[in-house]
Amino acid sequence: MKALIDRARKPPSRIAGVDEAGRGPLAGPVVAAAVILNPNRRIDGLADSKVLVAEERERLAGLIRTRALAWSVAWADRDEIDSLNILGATFLAMRRALLGLAVCPTHVKIDGNQLPRLDDLNLGCTVQAIIEGDAKVPAISAASILAKTCRDAMMQDLDRCYPGYKLGEHKGYSTPDHLEALRAREPSPLHRRSFSPVRIAFEAVTGCIGPAGSITPAEPRLEARLLTGTGDEA
Repeated sequence: MKALIDRARKPPSRIAGVDEAGRGPLAGPVVAAAVILNPNRRIDGLADSKVLVAEERERLAGLIRTRALAWSVAWADRDEIDSLNILGATFLAMRRALLGLAVCPTHVKIDGNQLPRLDDLNLGCTVQAIIEGDAKVPAISAASILAKTCRDAMMQDLDRCYPGYKLGEHKGYSTPDHLEALRAREPSPLHRRSFSPVRIAFEAVTGCIGPAGSITPAEPRLEARLLTGTGDEA
């Protein structure tokens, strides 16, 4: 009887899964998502976004936004990537995503083998890095799907602002078409100057020397660049 009472009094755990999309591309932001799933509103089919076709990712993204206890998507832009380096910018996006959650997690599971600094965010929760977590932990799978679908949509929109690079097709990754476009024209404001192919292309087209590494960063704003929501409880 005592065990039943203890379990009844124990508050439910709220596990936030965190993952990113866009560390490897030559252009565009790096996007991170945090998701707290609702144990009473199951979502079948959650998996690493990389193994899902685009149509299935979009379908699941809609279910996640509707059924999750809370979700948040945040990003770091090209200036922040070039200033902080891609790992630092990824961690910044993850910190922003966690701060954007409308429900405070009791535990955070992050895909990978490294963790962003969270002790200064006063979240009051534990944190864990999980290698291949996007394939093992449903909440991380959900985060990977939201991060991927959000970033893909952003690159589709940015393609219309910066035509000629086919950003909507390759999403900024280093494809033959993308590299050919960089040989033919100056990199756009979306292109990461600290990435070698972009720096080489910038120097070849403009004759100017691009940055060879990190730039001294300005203090990043944690509250910037954020989308957030909670599930539809109706």
